[in-house]
This record gives sequence, structure tokens and C-alpha cells, in this order.
Amino acid sequence: MANESKPPLIWLNIVLFLSTFIVAIVLVPLYGYFYGYSTAHFVWLVISFTYCGMSITAGYHRLWSHKAYEASKSLKYIYALGGAFALQNSALHWSSDHRVHHKHVDNNDKDPYSAKRGFWYSHIGWMLREYQSERYSDYRNCRDLQKDKVVTWQHKHYLPLALTMNFGVPILLGFLHGDIIGMLLIVGVLRLVLSHHTTFFINSLAHLWGSQPYTNKNTAKDNGLLAFLTFGEGYHNYHHIFENDYRNGIYWWQFDPTKWFIKAASFFKLTSKLKKAPSSKIELAKAKQTLQNTQHSLASCSGTQQALTELENEFLRLTRSVTEFYETKKHFLQISQKGMSESYERSLVAIRLAQAKCELVQQRKQWQALIQLTLTKYSVQKS
Repeated sequence: MANESKPPLIWLNIVLFLSTFIVAIVLVPLYGYFYGYSTAHFVWLVISFTYCGMSITAGYHRLWSHKAYEASKSLKYIYALGGAFALQNSALHWSSDHRVHHKHVDNNDKDPYSAKRGFWYSHIGWMLREYQSERYSDYRNCRDLQKDKVVTWQHKHYLPLALTMNFGVPILLGFLHGDIIGMLLIVGVLRLVLSHHTTFFINSLAHLWGSQPYTNKNTAKDNGLLAFLTFGEGYHNYHHIFENDYRNGIYWWQFDPTKWFIKAASFFKLTSKLKKAPSSKIELAKAKQTLQNTQHSLASCSGTQQALTELENEFLRLTRSVTEFYETKKHFLQISQKGMSESYERSLVAIRLAQAKCELVQQRKQWQALIQLTLTKYSVQKS
């Protein structure tokens, strides 16, 4: 492995990433020091950064890569232009890479930006050499997207679209506000560098830093800070187990503006068929991971067989309660939708649903209490 020659460098990417980064950290502050920036510069920086970021998260990622919802043609064109503005390749190419990543996550030979190859590689290194040259134009995993006229249009015209957006928009804003160079630096270069590296954080930091409440079968982590920087993409552990959910942050208090935008757009018929993972699967995935974490904590302790058996039995009881509640709830909703609001069957199911809910609430309390009691008991032994 050590004797294998490295793939050829991709000089275009190297020059692009290096030059824009140098301009952002050197020329941007120098120009500001000598000439100053107005409020308009920073307002348009935020607007353009948000437009690029949301075009990637809501468009490239959740719409085209994962088919988590459907969007109107007009919204797709907005995403396509924003994606070209973000300068992260075409939606077709981006989605193809991302689907390979999910299919082969953490496989150093197949995952295009495997986090197990280190921070640098997963963040930017994978784009600096011809690591994927053998499949660069292989879009067989995106046959559905090749039937999407907006995706194929953007892919065919990606270069002129990218140049128009990255030079045309800052120049136009500069003309309107009387500072073309300043807008090129702020809305052109600084916005591009911020857009690039915050997106790249999802491939790197979101696989290295955070918690794993839903699964530890891969390196993906949940991280609230990264969610703030990436328009909600930081809840990556959840995303890797429920990739077709249009949400990444599933709780109301989790920062996920991409989710909020997609939901809000549905009220205006711009989005539809929003997919959500079943609540029962989400709850059981979290409970299963809690069980595994507790089992791991007890692995170095002695005399834990009885405690482990009790945990497994309690988990089975929780599983039955969760399944019973959500199946009864589904049945109740089906009856209600059929207009059987006054029927005898609906009344019986309503009673059973109320009972199932009470049992589930009690079972959740017992589960949490047992976990806490077990960890407390054996933490004393460890100390």
C-alpha cells in the first residue's frame, strides 16, 4: 500500500481552493482596511451564502440525492442556479457521489470521502487528486435524475451557469452599490470559501465530532453546532439511518432551517410528498442504541449477567409497547379518514389507543429508570 503511487493531482481544484482561500484571508481584510465595506456588502454576503447553502441542502442533498420530497419545476431551477453559484459541481455529479457515500459509508475503497481516511481527506483531500477517475462520469446510480429535465439542463450547461453566477451576481451587485471590487471580494470570494468549507464540514467534522444517539454502525455524528453552520445538516447520525426523511433535526428545538423551508414551501405548493421516517422506527432505533451503549459500559464490570438480561427483557417490552401504540394509532387514523367518526369500531379503537398510550408512557419511564439505575450501580463498581 505504501509503495503505490498516488493518483494525479487535479490542478484546477487545487488552484481554485488555494487561490480563493488566500484572497479570503488576505485581500478581503486588506480591502476592508483601506476602503471599507458598507452594510450592503454584509447583507448580500448573508443572502448569497444562505442561497448557496440552502440550494445544496434542500436541493442537491434532500431533493435530488435522497428524494425526500418533490419540488415544483420553478423551485428546481432556483436550486440549480444556487448550486452552480455554490460551485460544487452539477447536481447530477454531486448526487451520484453522495449516493455512493451512503451506500459504502466508511469504506475506504468505495466511499468517495470516507472519514476513516482522516479529516483532511474527507474534508477536501478527496477532491485534490484523481481518486475517483474510474467512475467520474458513471451516473448509473442516478438514472432517475437523468430523467429530470432541470438536472440534465444544469449538468449540460454547468460551466457557463457557474461562471455567470459567480461573476455576474457580484458584478451586478457591485454596479448597483457602486463597489464592484468590494462585491467581488465579499459576495464572490468570501461567500464561496464559506459556502465550500461549511458544506465540507458535513463530510469531515460531522463524521468525527458529536454524539451517536441512533446508530454506531458508521462514523456519522449529531452535532448541534455544525447544524447551525450548515442549515440543519449537522444532525448527521440521524440522517445516516433515516436518509429519506426530509428532516435532519426532527425535534422542534433542533436548528434545521432546511426542514422549515421545505415545510413552508409545501403551503405554497412548491414542495409536496414530504417523507418522514416512522416515529416507531425512530424511537426504537434510539432505544436500541441506548441498550448497546449500556451493554458496552457494563462490559468491563463483573457480575452483570442479571442486569444485562433485565435490560434486554425491558427493551423487548418497550418494543412491544411502541409497536402496539403506533399500529393502533395508524388504525385509528385510517378509520377517521374513512369518515367513520361516529362508528362503534372507532370508539373501540379510540379506547384501545388511549390504553396503548398510557402503557407506552409507563414503559418509557420504566426503561429510562432501569437504564439510569444500572449505570449508577455499576459506575460505583468502576470507580
